[in-house]
Amino acid sequence: MAAIAALDDDVRGALYACVRGADEPVTRESAAQAVGISRKLAAFHLDKLVDAGLLEAGTGPRTGPRVGRAPKVYSPARETVAVCVPPRDLGLLARVLLDALVSRSTAESGTAAAARVAAEHGRQRGADERDRLRPGRLGTERAVTITSRLLAEQGFEPHRAAETVRLRNCPFHPLAAEHPDVVCGLNRAFVQGLLTGLQAEHAVEPVLAPRPGECCVELRPR
Repeated sequence: MAAIAALDDDVRGALYACVRGADEPVTRESAAQAVGISRKLAAFHLDKLVDAGLLEAGTGPRTGPRVGRAPKVYSPARETVAVCVPPRDLGLLARVLLDALVSRSTAESGTAAAARVAAEHGRQRGADERDRLRPGRLGTERAVTITSRLLAEQGFEPHRAAETVRLRNCPFHPLAAEHPDVVCGLNRAFVQGLLTGLQAEHAVEPVLAPRPGECCVELRPR
């Protein structure tokens, strides 16, 4: 959020566009000249963009006959910055579908391959969390609590209602609305894999229970 907010300024937005559009790292002097501001003001805003994680700062080569410090230069950050409200994670969906495409056998349908890979992703995430927590045998209440937290991190927005946990957000919307047979099955498989990795499948199960505007899966105690 801070990174996006840093661009909500005409000068910083212009400097960021200048650096992104350059073929090589940009000095403060060249950025200031391109935007039409002083070098001092350009340095201030460029460093703010570095603090926000949008640019990276480095040292350029010395030029000219004068001996002194090498100039500071700026280049685009390698990390991607994105904000989405409510949470969407189409990157996870893309990884699952790509892995399914690469690993699918000729006897396996695309939908089945996507569900299999989603379960593998969920199982790995659950196993990693179990290794971190070392909780022993999980009862229903602890299993629901841990699973809900992990699903919240993925953007599913779990909501406890009595013994049932509704997932109020689908991170893969609007594709879920276009292809519910694929995405809903993938969601359920991911949650089932998560429970398997946590060794909590004896206590909780994911059930398909579609509702408008929500994820198609809910958690119920076995």
